[in-house]
Amino acid sequence: MHQRAENPHAEEKPAVLSVRNIESFYGPIMAIRGCSLDVRKGQIVTVLGANGAGKTTLMKTISGVMDPEKGEIIYGGENIAGASPDRVVRLGIVHVPEGREVFPLLTVEENLRMGAYTRNDPDGVRQDMEMVYSYFPILAERRRQAAGTLSGGQQQMLAIGRGLMGRPKLMLLDEPSLGLSPILVREIFQIIKRLNREQGVTMMVVEQNAKVALEVADYGYVMELGRIVMADASQRLLDSKDIQEFYLGVQEETQRGQKRWKQKKTWR
Repeated sequence: MHQRAENPHAEEKPAVLSVRNIESFYGPIMAIRGCSLDVRKGQIVTVLGANGAGKTTLMKTISGVMDPEKGEIIYGGENIAGASPDRVVRLGIVHVPEGREVFPLLTVEENLRMGAYTRNDPDGVRQDMEMVYSYFPILAERRRQAAGTLSGGQQQMLAIGRGLMGRPKLMLLDEPSLGLSPILVREIFQIIKRLNREQGVTMMVVEQNAKVALEVADYGYVMELGRIVMADASQRLLDSKDIQEFYLGVQEETQRGQKRWKQKKTWR
């Protein structure tokens, strides 16, 4: 599936983020191998790939959690490669990490306030909290509840809501479907689409669930072994035989295997 990665939408909307020839390492191991991509204003861009492809490392490099050895990360006309995570957040990039990582002993409301730590506009913070509750009504019901006692899906909603409290210009979402039921995955991605369309938040979404990600995204990239190997409009990727064979087919077989395993447990 090693097609040359091209970007046919380059002339459409201005790039909010441009990653150019990034290389990142874990010790002596190169995890990102000369990656380049664009995230354009007002769009949802998804990065697909199997476990170990380098997707999470790419996110960490963009958000400042990891420093690249080479390359540029252009945001707002400035190369922010190697900038601290705090500075990246203040510039308007919010990273919702893999595994949710809420503050388990704090309440839902306290978690949301933590997302607004860079702000000094109390009225705006209150308005944004109500906006978050409008998208995630279950969080409003449980605003006094400790975040660690929420279900996995509710914690994912909280993590996204906490990210929104920073008023991001660009939101990085790492595996928002991880560990969730198919119904919850659909619900989360529909809310992601609504936030993008209604609030104008540009989003970069890293995902293994290719089908659901491509259904809501405008544009997609495919990573393998730390490299971008494919790039195209989402619908064209969905229609691609390579994607169907290597990603959608694998997911369908995995789901069938899980179903058979559950049936065996029932028979026992």
